[in-house]
Amino acid sequence: MIPGGGQPNMQQLLQQAQKMQQDLANAQEELARTEVDGQAGGGLVRATVTGAGELRALKIDRKAVDPEDTETLADLIVAAVQAANENAQQLQQQKLGPLAQGLGGGGSGIPGLPF
Repeated sequence: MIPGGGQPNMQQLLQQAQKMQQDLANAQEELARTEVDGQAGGGLVRATVTGAGELRALKIDRKAVDPEDTETLADLIVAAVQAANENAQQLQQQKLGPLAQGLGGGGSGIPGLPF
């Protein structure tokens, strides 16, 4: 509802939209810089990804390396990367969720955003 029953101030709406767009761009930049970890096998394999989901590092403890059982190591690597990506998605929700609601998305249905 518009106070006084008048027309919306288009200039004010445009300024608000530009600010929200800038806030979204800033949040996306912050996500690209922020790193989160995931682990598997009780910490034998650790993956680090950015908040945007880019794999940055993978650490494998020597105890996880068995030349006779590379399948288990592969499973641990996949699990660690998946855990890191889940943490990145949670971070995305924290950083971008409020901005999406401000854009009228209610947290879903905005093309190009992961929520």
